[in-house]
Amino acid sequence: MADGYSMKFHDTIAAIATARGEAGIGIVRVSGDLALPIAAELFRSPRGVSLTELSTHTLTYGHVIDTNASDDVIDEVLLGIMHAPKTYTGEDIVEFNCHGGIVTLTAVLDLVVKSGARVAEPGEFTKRAFLNGRLDLAQAEAVAELIASKTDLSRKIAIEALAGKLSDTVNSLSDRLADLLAEIEASIDFPEEDLDFMKVETQLGTARAVQTDLTALLDTATEGRIITEGVNVAILGKPNVGKSSLLNALVGATRAIVTEIPGTTRDTIEETINVNGIPLKLIDTAGIRQTDDIVEQQGVERSKAVLDRAELLLLMFDASQPLNNADLELLQTAQSAKAILILNKVDLPVLTPSTTLLVHCPKKQVVETAIPEDKGLDALKVTICEELLGGELVVGESPIVTNARHQEALRCANEGLNYAIESLENGMPPDLVAVDLRISLDGLGDIVGRTTTEDILDRIFSQFCVGK
Repeated sequence: MADGYSMKFHDTIAAIATARGEAGIGIVRVSGDLALPIAAELFRSPRGVSLTELSTHTLTYGHVIDTNASDDVIDEVLLGIMHAPKTYTGEDIVEFNCHGGIVTLTAVLDLVVKSGARVAEPGEFTKRAFLNGRLDLAQAEAVAELIASKTDLSRKIAIEALAGKLSDTVNSLSDRLADLLAEIEASIDFPEEDLDFMKVETQLGTARAVQTDLTALLDTATEGRIITEGVNVAILGKPNVGKSSLLNALVGATRAIVTEIPGTTRDTIEETINVNGIPLKLIDTAGIRQTDDIVEQQGVERSKAVLDRAELLLLMFDASQPLNNADLELLQTAQSAKAILILNKVDLPVLTPSTTLLVHCPKKQVVETAIPEDKGLDALKVTICEELLGGELVVGESPIVTNARHQEALRCANEGLNYAIESLENGMPPDLVAVDLRISLDGLGDIVGRTTTEDILDRIFSQFCVGK
């Protein structure tokens, strides 16, 4: 570590650790060697208790005072004291639990800075936790993912990653590869020794077994991205088929105007919802039809443009009407896209049954609905999960990769391992196999932070919020 970075790392840092705005409580967090001396300078207990008398991991009632302004009281607080090393950062930490409100919190933070701390950079508390060995890099990133969780499912995955589930799996893969590499390097260093080295067939078996498990972990990345980032879902269909009614029913509120007049929706309407743990950005579009209305024409064109950014299409059809050219155009679109066919208004006399839709799109799923009666909505939600994730995702069975950086590191590790397997299969010299195995190990090491550069670390933690 560079000297300048080392000096910065040993500074005492402080930040407002809670969201800005009015609240019952706001916290100013301080970490580093000066944390306790700063607290001793600024905090006064009405009972005259000295900080040296207080046990670690306790809260004490008192006041923050401004020693530079005749001991003016800044706020009534609870002071939390935590002694190293059993703290979040591994350093001494104090937390001023103040009344929420930016004026009060800023005043306390200003006093802390005047007393010798500096304002923390984004993610610097968590970076110190990583550098002090309290968390590995995958766990540290899970902190940010937990804060940014959009659904309960993404929260559960982040909690498991924070607990070390992903790290344990990655470390297990690394240990198995390291053992194989040690065996191969021993055969390089001691070729003439009478040692019982692992046969090439056994080396291949070990490498292939690791690759199977590595690939299985990498394959979870698609599901992980869907769960954490969500999916753009477009609702398409001809006018008055029930698109806006479906949006309102899924959102649980009147978000779009619903009338019997064709062309009511002139522009796209977007709303984000949670469907069984998956964040969905629903896009209600103007009905697709030929029209002389210039404004409605623009809406129809925008509806067609939505196809370019939608990852799932909900294509709606009116069961009470025969298919027309607009319907047939949608069915043609469905054949080359990820789509669910929704046959709405099945509570009316049916002129277009599900079997008719399946004639045009035999590989697609059809969900029958009657939106005003809430018929078919639960079945639609289940079908959406099946289409996006292959069914309900059970958290806890195995780790799930949700981080794009982890996905790329696993891809690099898998590529290196694949080269090593090819070298073994083709009888290449063991030193070439060793090079490929090291590449694979470096990829796995990037995930937990064993081989990550300082520049990468700065980039990762700069995306955190200040105070965490």
